[in-house]
Amino acid sequence: MNTKNLIFDLDGTLWDPRATIIKIWNEVLGRHQLIQRDLKPEDMDQYMGLLAHDIVKDIIPGISDLQAQELLSEIVAEENKVLRIQGGILYDDVEDTLKSLANTHSLFIVSNCQDGYIESFLEYYKFKDLFVDFESHGRTKKPKSENIQLLMERNQLSIEDSVYIGDTQTDYDSAGSNGLPFIFCQYGFGKLTDSLYEPSIHTFPDLINHIR
Repeated sequence: MNTKNLIFDLDGTLWDPRATIIKIWNEVLGRHQLIQRDLKPEDMDQYMGLLAHDIVKDIIPGISDLQAQELLSEIVAEENKVLRIQGGILYDDVEDTLKSLANTHSLFIVSNCQDGYIESFLEYYKFKDLFVDFESHGRTKKPKSENIQLLMERNQLSIEDSVYIGDTQTDYDSAGSNGLPFIFCQYGFGKLTDSLYEPSIHTFPDLINHIR
């Protein structure tokens, strides 16, 4: 695959933030007496990559939109603060691979996360200089497919020399709606309808074998 621009998803692609995030969700939801038992990190697997509002509505059936938004405000503020201090877990060799790729490619992030979340990731790992630009649902309130389009237009990226890299069906669909090639991260949280999809990578450094 001949490409210059690598656009990454974040959760399930570059890092695993569940251990840090789950403590915050349990604290906030428990304080409001909205859960009967603490959530476990694996409970969040099905939600990674989804919009936070949809996650709250699924975890707490019947909650009003207003209450969901109030809870999210608390959760988001705490996540952005804590992730800057504690971070998450980088997948194996992500740091070295990103630093190597940044010498030959332009790196970007588009995620369904809240505003401030990508910034926390970049700040904790001191990755700011590795990435050219990023976009999130929290900042634009737009779906991932439109945020990919926004980022590409803003940076004048062409379809012919760009690729999106992610770990969920939403990532695949969002790349496809923009005519972008897609590389699937099998080690992440999601699965694709096409279980035999290629190109796929089993570890992050495998990415180097699929781009030039």
